[in-house]
Amino acid sequence: MGNCYFKQMSIALFFLLAVPATVVLGQGTRVGFYSRSCPRAESIVQSAVRSGFNSNPTVAPGLLRMHFHDCFVQGCDGSILTNGDDAEKMAGPNRLLRGYEVIDDAKTQLEAACPGVVSCADILALAARDAVVLSGGPGWPVPTGRRDGRVSLASDASNLPGFTDSIDVQKQKFAAKGLNTQDLVTLVGGHTIGTSACQFFRYRLYNFNSTTGADPSIDTAFLPQLRSLCPEDGDSSKRVGLDDRSENRFDNSFFANLRNGRGILESDQKLWTDDSTKTFVQRFLGIRGLLGLTFSAEFGKSMVKMSNIEVKTGTNGEIRKVCSAIN
Repeated sequence: MGNCYFKQMSIALFFLLAVPATVVLGQGTRVGFYSRSCPRAESIVQSAVRSGFNSNPTVAPGLLRMHFHDCFVQGCDGSILTNGDDAEKMAGPNRLLRGYEVIDDAKTQLEAACPGVVSCADILALAARDAVVLSGGPGWPVPTGRRDGRVSLASDASNLPGFTDSIDVQKQKFAAKGLNTQDLVTLVGGHTIGTSACQFFRYRLYNFNSTTGADPSIDTAFLPQLRSLCPEDGDSSKRVGLDDRSENRFDNSFFANLRNGRGILESDQKLWTDDSTKTFVQRFLGIRGLLGLTFSAEFGKSMVKMSNIEVKTGTNGEIRKVCSAIN
Protein backbone atom coordinates (compact mmCIF):
# COMPACT_ATOMS: atom_id res chain seq x y z
CA MET A 1 0.00 0.00 0.00
CA GLY A 2 2.94 2.32 0.74
CA ASN A 3 4.28 1.97 -2.82
CA CYS A 4 0.85 2.85 -4.14
CA TYR A 5 0.86 5.99 -2.03
CA PHE A 6 4.19 7.20 -3.31
CA LYS A 7 3.21 6.38 -6.90
CA GLN A 8 0.13 8.54 -6.44
CA MET A 9 2.14 11.38 -4.95
CA SER A 10 4.73 11.25 -7.73
CA ILE A 11 2.13 12.69 -10.08
CA ALA A 12 0.81 15.16 -7.55
CA LEU A 13 2.66 18.00 -9.24
CA PHE A 14 0.03 17.74 -11.97
CA PHE A 15 -2.66 18.79 -9.54
CA LEU A 16 -0.53 21.57 -8.13
CA LEU A 17 0.06 23.03 -11.59
CA ALA A 18 -3.57 22.56 -12.55
CA VAL A 19 -4.95 24.61 -9.64
CA PRO A 20 -4.63 28.40 -9.68
CA ALA A 21 -1.98 29.65 -7.27
CA THR A 22 -4.51 31.93 -5.58
CA VAL A 23 -6.37 28.80 -4.48
CA VAL A 24 -3.36 26.66 -3.59
CA LEU A 25 -1.75 29.48 -1.64
CA GLY A 26 -4.99 31.17 -0.60
CA GLN A 27 -5.36 32.83 2.79
CA GLY A 28 -1.81 32.02 3.86
CA THR A 29 -1.70 28.26 3.30
CA ARG A 30 0.95 26.70 1.09
CA VAL A 31 2.21 23.28 0.11
CA GLY A 32 5.17 22.30 2.30
CA PHE A 33 4.32 24.70 5.14
CA TYR A 34 5.96 22.36 7.68
CA SER A 35 9.02 21.47 5.61
CA ARG A 36 11.34 23.15 8.12
CA SER A 37 9.34 23.36 11.34
CA CYS A 38 8.20 19.70 11.27
CA PRO A 39 9.66 17.85 8.25
CA ARG A 40 7.98 14.54 9.12
CA ALA A 41 4.51 16.02 9.60
CA GLU A 42 2.93 14.56 6.48
CA SER A 43 4.55 11.15 6.86
CA ILE A 44 3.41 10.93 10.49
CA VAL A 45 -0.18 11.68 9.49
CA GLN A 46 0.07 9.20 6.61
CA SER A 47 1.30 6.49 8.98
CA ALA A 48 -1.51 7.13 11.47
CA VAL A 49 -4.14 7.01 8.72
CA ARG A 50 -2.69 3.79 7.29
CA SER A 51 -2.70 2.19 10.74
CA GLY A 52 -6.32 3.20 11.33
CA PHE A 53 -7.33 2.07 7.85
CA ASN A 54 -5.68 -1.33 8.29
CA SER A 55 -7.63 -1.81 11.53
CA ASN A 56 -10.91 -0.51 10.14
CA PRO A 57 -11.24 0.55 6.47
CA THR A 58 -14.43 2.48 7.24
CA VAL A 59 -12.29 5.27 8.70
CA ALA A 60 -11.42 6.29 5.13
CA PRO A 61 -14.84 7.65 4.14
CA GLY A 62 -15.23 8.86 7.72
CA LEU A 63 -12.15 11.08 7.51
CA LEU A 64 -13.14 12.37 4.08
CA ARG A 65 -16.65 13.31 5.32
CA MET A 66 -15.21 14.80 8.50
CA HIS A 67 -13.01 17.21 6.54
CA PHE A 68 -15.98 18.19 4.36
CA HIS A 69 -18.22 18.78 7.39
CA ASP A 70 -15.46 20.75 9.11
CA CYS A 71 -14.93 23.09 6.18
CA PHE A 72 -18.63 23.87 5.72
CA VAL A 73 -18.96 25.07 9.33
CA GLN A 74 -16.69 27.89 10.52
CA GLY A 75 -14.27 27.03 7.69
CA CYS A 76 -11.51 24.41 7.65
CA ASP A 77 -10.37 25.01 11.22
CA GLY A 78 -10.65 21.65 12.99
CA SER A 79 -13.64 22.82 15.02
CA ILE A 80 -15.47 19.57 14.30
CA LEU A 81 -12.86 17.70 16.36
CA THR A 82 -13.50 19.35 19.72
CA ASN A 83 -15.59 17.77 22.46
CA GLY A 84 -18.43 19.38 24.38
CA ASP A 85 -22.17 19.00 24.86
CA ASP A 86 -22.88 21.75 22.34
CA ALA A 87 -19.87 21.21 20.06
CA GLU A 88 -20.12 20.65 16.28
CA LYS A 89 -19.57 16.92 16.51
CA MET A 90 -22.83 16.68 18.49
CA ALA A 91 -24.91 18.11 15.62
CA GLY A 92 -27.20 15.59 13.90
CA PRO A 93 -25.26 15.39 10.60
CA ASN A 94 -22.01 14.77 12.49
CA ARG A 95 -23.06 12.18 15.06
CA LEU A 96 -22.25 9.19 12.85
CA LEU A 97 -18.88 10.42 11.61
CA ARG A 98 -15.94 8.13 12.36
CA GLY A 99 -12.17 8.39 12.44
CA TYR A 100 -11.64 10.78 15.35
CA GLU A 101 -9.23 8.30 16.94
CA VAL A 102 -6.99 8.49 13.83
CA ILE A 103 -6.69 12.26 14.18
CA ASP A 104 -5.95 11.91 17.89
CA ASP A 105 -3.25 9.30 17.15
CA ALA A 106 -1.59 11.54 14.56
CA LYS A 107 -1.73 14.53 16.92
CA THR A 108 -0.14 12.56 19.77
CA GLN A 109 2.74 11.53 17.52
CA LEU A 110 3.16 15.05 16.13
CA GLU A 111 3.22 16.62 19.60
CA ALA A 112 6.01 14.22 20.51
CA ALA A 113 7.99 15.08 17.38
CA CYS A 114 7.17 18.79 16.99
CA PRO A 115 5.34 20.18 20.04
CA GLY A 116 2.88 22.97 19.33
CA VAL A 117 3.61 23.16 15.60
CA VAL A 118 1.04 21.24 13.53
CA SER A 119 -2.62 22.22 13.76
CA CYS A 120 -5.49 19.78 14.08
CA ALA A 121 -7.09 21.44 11.05
CA ASP A 122 -4.05 20.56 8.93
CA ILE A 123 -3.96 17.01 10.28
CA LEU A 124 -7.57 16.56 9.15
CA ALA A 125 -6.89 18.01 5.68
CA LEU A 126 -3.90 15.70 5.21
CA ALA A 127 -5.76 12.68 6.62
CA ALA A 128 -8.64 13.17 4.16
CA ARG A 129 -6.17 13.03 1.25
CA ASP A 130 -4.39 9.99 2.65
CA ALA A 131 -7.70 8.20 3.22
CA VAL A 132 -8.63 8.69 -0.44
CA VAL A 133 -5.25 7.33 -1.56
CA LEU A 134 -5.61 4.24 0.63
CA SER A 135 -9.01 3.64 -0.98
CA GLY A 136 -7.43 3.55 -4.44
CA GLY A 137 -8.05 7.21 -5.26
CA PRO A 138 -5.75 10.06 -6.31
CA GLY A 139 -3.22 11.95 -4.26
CA TRP A 140 -2.80 15.72 -4.40
CA PRO A 141 -0.55 18.31 -2.73
CA VAL A 142 -2.33 19.62 0.37
CA PRO A 143 -1.69 23.28 1.20
CA THR A 144 -1.08 23.59 4.95
CA GLY A 145 -0.67 26.41 7.45
CA ARG A 146 -4.19 26.45 8.93
CA ARG A 147 -4.73 27.26 12.55
CA ASP A 148 -7.38 25.75 14.78
CA GLY A 149 -10.59 27.62 15.49
CA ARG A 150 -11.67 28.60 18.98
CA VAL A 151 -15.42 28.18 18.42
CA SER A 152 -17.34 24.94 17.96
CA LEU A 153 -21.14 25.06 18.13
CA ALA A 154 -23.58 22.37 17.04
CA SER A 155 -26.04 25.08 16.02
CA ASP A 156 -23.63 26.28 13.33
CA ALA A 157 -23.94 22.95 11.50
CA SER A 158 -27.42 23.79 10.24
CA ASN A 159 -26.02 24.95 6.88
CA LEU A 160 -24.47 21.59 6.01
CA PRO A 161 -25.84 20.09 2.77
CA GLY A 162 -28.63 17.63 3.57
CA PHE A 163 -29.77 14.35 2.05
CA THR A 164 -33.16 15.80 0.99
CA ASP A 165 -31.80 19.09 -0.41
CA SER A 166 -32.87 20.11 -3.90
CA ILE A 167 -30.14 20.88 -6.42
CA ASP A 168 -30.89 24.60 -6.11
CA VAL A 169 -30.38 24.43 -2.34
CA GLN A 170 -27.21 22.39 -2.75
CA LYS A 171 -25.83 24.89 -5.25
CA GLN A 172 -26.67 27.78 -2.92
CA LYS A 173 -24.86 26.13 0.00
CA PHE A 174 -21.79 25.40 -2.10
CA ALA A 175 -21.78 28.86 -3.70
CA ALA A 176 -21.85 30.41 -0.24
CA LYS A 177 -18.48 28.73 0.33
CA GLY A 178 -17.02 29.80 -3.01
CA LEU A 179 -17.64 26.46 -4.72
CA ASN A 180 -19.32 26.17 -8.11
CA THR A 181 -21.61 23.53 -9.66
CA GLN A 182 -18.71 21.46 -10.95
CA ASP A 183 -17.19 21.44 -7.46
CA LEU A 184 -20.55 20.30 -6.09
CA VAL A 185 -20.80 17.31 -8.40
CA THR A 186 -17.12 16.46 -7.96
CA LEU A 187 -17.13 16.59 -4.18
CA VAL A 188 -20.40 14.68 -3.85
CA GLY A 189 -18.57 12.08 -5.92
CA GLY A 190 -16.68 11.36 -2.71
CA HIS A 191 -19.68 9.15 -1.95
CA THR A 192 -17.92 6.58 -4.12
CA ILE A 193 -16.62 5.29 -0.78
CA GLY A 194 -18.62 4.72 2.35
CA THR A 195 -22.11 3.86 3.48
CA SER A 196 -25.35 5.43 4.67
CA ALA A 197 -27.71 4.31 7.41
CA CYS A 198 -31.16 3.17 6.28
CA GLN A 199 -32.74 6.03 8.23
CA PHE A 200 -31.44 8.50 5.67
CA PHE A 201 -33.04 6.99 2.58
CA ARG A 202 -35.63 4.39 3.59
CA TYR A 203 -38.42 6.93 3.08
CA ARG A 204 -37.66 6.72 -0.66
CA LEU A 205 -38.51 3.01 -0.73
CA TYR A 206 -42.03 2.81 0.66
CA ASN A 207 -44.21 5.89 1.07
CA PHE A 208 -42.49 8.41 -1.14
CA ASN A 209 -45.68 9.21 -3.06
CA SER A 210 -49.22 7.93 -3.45
CA THR A 211 -48.71 6.53 -6.95
CA THR A 212 -45.83 4.06 -6.77
CA GLY A 213 -44.94 4.03 -3.09
CA ALA A 214 -41.28 4.41 -4.02
CA ASP A 215 -39.27 7.30 -5.41
CA PRO A 216 -39.77 6.93 -9.19
CA SER A 217 -36.15 7.92 -9.84
CA ILE A 218 -35.00 4.60 -8.32
CA ASP A 219 -34.29 1.84 -10.85
CA THR A 220 -37.20 -0.62 -10.50
CA ALA A 221 -34.79 -3.55 -10.72
CA PHE A 222 -32.76 -2.08 -7.84
CA LEU A 223 -35.73 -1.40 -5.59
CA PRO A 224 -36.20 -5.00 -4.30
CA GLN A 225 -32.53 -5.11 -3.29
CA LEU A 226 -32.82 -1.88 -1.31
CA ARG A 227 -36.04 -3.02 0.33
CA SER A 228 -34.42 -6.28 1.40
CA LEU A 229 -31.51 -4.35 2.90
CA CYS A 230 -33.77 -1.82 4.59
CA PRO A 231 -37.16 -3.37 5.48
CA GLU A 232 -39.89 -0.86 6.27
CA ASP A 233 -39.83 -1.71 9.98
CA GLY A 234 -36.20 -2.84 10.10
CA ASP A 235 -33.10 -1.54 11.82
CA SER A 236 -32.73 2.13 10.87
CA SER A 237 -29.03 2.09 11.74
CA LYS A 238 -28.15 -0.67 9.25
CA ARG A 239 -25.64 0.63 6.71
CA VAL A 240 -25.76 0.31 2.93
CA GLY A 241 -23.01 1.21 0.43
CA LEU A 242 -23.48 4.61 -1.23
CA ASP A 243 -21.80 3.30 -4.39
CA ASP A 244 -23.50 0.00 -5.16
CA ARG A 245 -20.94 -2.82 -5.39
CA SER A 246 -17.97 -0.45 -5.14
CA GLU A 247 -18.31 1.29 -1.77
CA ASN A 248 -14.77 0.39 -0.69
CA ARG A 249 -12.95 1.64 -3.78
CA PHE A 250 -12.52 5.23 -4.90
CA ASP A 251 -13.56 5.32 -8.58
CA ASN A 252 -16.14 6.93 -10.85
CA SER A 253 -18.69 4.11 -10.69
CA PHE A 254 -20.73 6.32 -8.37
CA PHE A 255 -21.67 8.43 -11.40
CA ALA A 256 -22.63 5.36 -13.43
CA ASN A 257 -24.96 4.36 -10.60
CA LEU A 258 -26.61 7.80 -10.72
CA ARG A 259 -27.17 7.36 -14.46
CA ASN A 260 -28.74 3.95 -13.80
CA GLY A 261 -31.07 5.17 -11.04
CA ARG A 262 -29.01 3.56 -8.31
CA GLY A 263 -28.12 6.58 -6.22
CA ILE A 264 -28.82 5.85 -2.55
CA LEU A 265 -29.44 9.34 -1.18
CA GLU A 266 -32.15 11.49 -2.71
CA SER A 267 -29.77 14.46 -2.93
CA ASP A 268 -27.25 12.30 -4.82
CA GLN A 269 -29.74 10.95 -7.36
CA LYS A 270 -30.91 14.49 -8.10
CA LEU A 271 -27.49 15.17 -9.64
CA TRP A 272 -28.72 13.08 -12.58
CA THR A 273 -32.28 14.38 -12.78
CA ASP A 274 -31.33 18.09 -12.76
CA ASP A 275 -29.92 19.36 -16.07
CA SER A 276 -27.45 21.77 -14.44
CA THR A 277 -25.63 18.95 -12.65
CA LYS A 278 -26.39 16.09 -15.05
CA THR A 279 -23.98 17.57 -17.61
CA PHE A 280 -21.07 17.19 -15.19
CA VAL A 281 -22.08 13.62 -14.32
CA GLN A 282 -22.14 12.84 -18.03
CA ARG A 283 -18.73 14.43 -18.53
CA PHE A 284 -17.26 12.28 -15.77
CA LEU A 285 -18.75 9.28 -17.55
CA GLY A 286 -17.24 10.29 -20.89
CA ILE A 287 -20.58 10.66 -22.66
CA ARG A 288 -19.95 11.10 -26.41
CA GLY A 289 -20.36 14.64 -27.65
CA LEU A 290 -19.40 16.27 -24.35
CA LEU A 291 -16.00 17.48 -23.21
CA GLY A 292 -14.81 14.79 -20.82
CA LEU A 293 -13.62 15.28 -17.27
CA THR A 294 -11.28 12.99 -15.34
CA PHE A 295 -12.80 12.44 -11.92
CA SER A 296 -9.53 11.71 -10.10
CA ALA A 297 -7.91 14.91 -11.38
CA GLU A 298 -10.92 17.12 -10.73
CA PHE A 299 -11.45 15.67 -7.27
CA GLY A 300 -7.97 16.70 -6.19
CA LYS A 301 -8.51 20.24 -7.47
CA SER A 302 -11.92 20.62 -5.83
CA MET A 303 -10.56 19.27 -2.54
CA VAL A 304 -7.79 21.87 -2.54
CA LYS A 305 -10.36 24.56 -3.27
CA MET A 306 -12.63 23.34 -0.49
CA SER A 307 -9.77 22.98 1.98
CA ASN A 308 -9.12 26.72 1.81
CA ILE A 309 -12.64 27.75 2.86
CA GLU A 310 -12.39 30.44 5.52
CA VAL A 311 -9.13 29.08 6.95
CA LYS A 312 -7.54 30.73 9.95
CA THR A 313 -3.87 31.64 9.72
CA GLY A 314 -1.31 33.70 11.62
CA THR A 315 -2.70 35.14 14.84
CA ASN A 316 -6.24 34.19 13.85
CA GLY A 317 -6.71 30.90 15.67
CA GLU A 318 -4.44 28.65 17.69
CA ILE A 319 -2.52 25.38 17.65
CA ARG A 320 -4.33 23.01 19.99
CA LYS A 321 -2.25 20.50 21.91
CA VAL A 322 -5.16 18.03 21.95
CA CYS A 323 -7.53 17.95 18.98
CA SER A 324 -10.49 16.72 21.01
CA ALA A 325 -10.01 19.26 23.79
CA ILE A 326 -13.28 20.61 25.21
CA ASN A 327 -14.09 23.91 23.54
